[in-house]
Amino acid sequence: MASRLRTYRVEATNTAKQSENKMHDDTVARRFGFTGGLVPGVEVMAYMVHLPVARWGRPFLERGLIEARFVKPVYDGEMVEIRASEAEDGLTLEVESRGELCATGSASLPSAAPPIALTDYEDVGAVAERKPISAESFAVGSRLGTAPRAWPGPIAAAYLAEISERAPIYADHRLGHPGMLQRVMNRLLVDNVILGPWIHVGSRMQLLSAFSEGDELTARAKVVANYEKKGHRFVELDALVVANGSTPLAHCHHVAIYQPREQTVA
Repeated sequence: MASRLRTYRVEATNTAKQSENKMHDDTVARRFGFTGGLVPGVEVMAYMVHLPVARWGRPFLERGLIEARFVKPVYDGEMVEIRASEAEDGLTLEVESRGELCATGSASLPSAAPPIALTDYEDVGAVAERKPISAESFAVGSRLGTAPRAWPGPIAAAYLAEISERAPIYADHRLGHPGMLQRVMNRLLVDNVILGPWIHVGSRMQLLSAFSEGDELTARAKVVANYEKKGHRFVELDALVVANGSTPLAHCHHVAIYQPREQTVA
């Protein structure tokens, strides 16, 4: 039987109430069948990172692998429980809130970070002028980039407070939290297109190097899928997050519903 690690409990925070993505707004989210604005998936994934880091420490930040699939919404102010169980190849992860399973995932510690060629990911930057979402916005094979982003000093401390992360490894060693990399992944969408409400539904993140809290981060991606399922439009990205234009930090597969089906009201 798999052994279970200590449960990690955190009060969820909707950090995106004022964002352009109105899926985090209570009124708009209800039009899509939710009871309120969604806590961003990138923050839920940041909560999930806590237990692998508790299990493996800095080596996980240098070469750990984590996957997450968001199956139910997490809401602002609700308690969230993240549970990890030992598995043959690492940890299985579950996120529960309000008595419901909200996310599933896994984490492992490869013996070494896989080699990644920076030149395989073209640095195109963000578009000069965003246009409203259309059928051509995320064409398969197209390249996407982001504007640079950094979390220096007090901003990094504020980020840790936003995700209620108290593990000393980040502040003591001035390390960036992997959740920052997921925020940069979201920028691949919002830095390039004017979106309506949209939903991050899952990610796979292979960490390649630890990074410092003040590093300048960008992401480079290729669109690998764009399809309709149950009335929703999905996009899938194969991406690399890079520090200071030269150091690969994470190889990510990012999945989002960029045009969700609106609920009909009787």
